[in-house]
Amino acid sequence: MKEKVFLITGISGEIGHELTRHLGNEHKIIGLDINPITDELKPLLNEFIQADILDVKTLGSVFTKYEVSKVFHLASILSTAAERSPEKAHLVNVNGTFNLLSLSHQHSQKYSAPVQFMFPSTIAVYGIPSDIAAQKIAVKEEQYLQPITMYGINKLYCENLGLYFAENYKLLDAQKVQMIDFRAIRFPGIISAVTMPTGGTSDYAPEMIHSAAKGEGYESFVTPNAVLPFMVMSDAVRALTEYANTPIQKLTKRIYNVSGFSATAQELAEVVNQAFPDSAISYAPDVKRQQIVDSWPADVDDSAARKDWGWKPEYDLQRGYNQYLIPAIKEKYP
Repeated sequence: MKEKVFLITGISGEIGHELTRHLGNEHKIIGLDINPITDELKPLLNEFIQADILDVKTLGSVFTKYEVSKVFHLASILSTAAERSPEKAHLVNVNGTFNLLSLSHQHSQKYSAPVQFMFPSTIAVYGIPSDIAAQKIAVKEEQYLQPITMYGINKLYCENLGLYFAENYKLLDAQKVQMIDFRAIRFPGIISAVTMPTGGTSDYAPEMIHSAAKGEGYESFVTPNAVLPFMVMSDAVRALTEYANTPIQKLTKRIYNVSGFSATAQELAEVVNQAFPDSAISYAPDVKRQQIVDSWPADVDDSAARKDWGWKPEYDLQRGYNQYLIPAIKEKYP
């Protein structure tokens, strides 16, 4: 009998790194990433495969060698990087997701067992008109789905791909069992104390605090009053795993908003300056990146996640920085 495993793609990324640390001692994990992994992660994995998410042959070998019960598909090209190379972003973000959904479906049919497909989505799927953005309303899952970035377009399309697979690819029996248990979670900006982001438009928040901890100045690429929803990494990983562990009968959606707190760039800078008084944070807005931030919601309505699977963030702005981020970052840069 083949081993049952979880497959995590993009395992070297921000979420992948912390998710593996969270799951690694309790589950058998196969990790895949185009980049090498840290020595810290190696003992937590059954196997690491360094490969491109577009390498269908290598992906297929995982499903041949193991019985994959759960997929955390984290591999993607983020918002700012995707704007620099939209064609590559489309290939990675869309084709990579489609290939993995197809392999998951074939696998589910072979073993007559559902494959759970966890898909971290993003607030980039929203495109907020300027008059609505000024009101700073908490946006619901079905509102303002007109993204202006390739990343947002890719993620929204992949959400719909997942819904299509969940609805149309079923075990052919009287029960019509859904063989692809697709679940998407729309994350806000995520701030980690451990890893640095690469290519995201909300990266000014983690870059700000990491630069201050290293004694470096930081020039924000958004204005002081730019506002987005955020959450700390521990809450993000907990949201992903709590959602994955919720019985499907309790869910009224397959796509949920989650959030921790909303804050302006200036409010984030003030909290950072309290911990690192010598930090020199200034502002030199980048027109393109500012435009992207302005198209995203200042807040999201995550009441459905709270009601259906008990989502509740542990960290607000002050607690997130003072009890989670700052102590860990001070230890990282002694």
